[in-house]
Amino acid sequence: MRLISTAALWLAGCGLILMTVFITAQVFMRYVMNDSLVWSEPASVILMGWFIFLGAAVGIREGYHLSFDVLLYFLPQNTKLILFSISDAVVAAFGAGMAWFGAELALSAWDVKLPSLGVSGAVDFLPLVAGGCLVFIFSLERLVLRAAGQPTARFGDVEPEEA
Repeated sequence: MRLISTAALWLAGCGLILMTVFITAQVFMRYVMNDSLVWSEPASVILMGWFIFLGAAVGIREGYHLSFDVLLYFLPQNTKLILFSISDAVVAAFGAGMAWFGAELALSAWDVKLPSLGVSGAVDFLPLVAGGCLVFIFSLERLVLRAAGQPTARFGDVEPEEA
């Protein structure tokens, strides 16, 4: 899973850099050359979807998402682990829903062609599908690790939580 997470993070970073290049080129072409690039904005939006959803999935795996933990300070460790597992199960279900409904959207837009890019409209929804699959897989990984008594990361922890 670490390899998949690292690859997703690198892809997200490359997408962010590429989107920055596209937008910079668009600004240069529009205001300096007085000739817009028609493909730069839709391509940048698609890239933004990729780096947002891939980055969010990696954040879930590594425990970087914020949480409201006031109640957890007063609960015993076993109860905390149960609540963490419920939270991860809900996030896994959300990821599965993202993948499922994103796939439905992609299939519905399959025959639509994006005029500025010349590709299928399904491309708009593929980041949702991929991100949802990764959110689901990484949340399941957290559940399995916790069930096996292994630590999982939490936002704000110096070290992963101990069972």
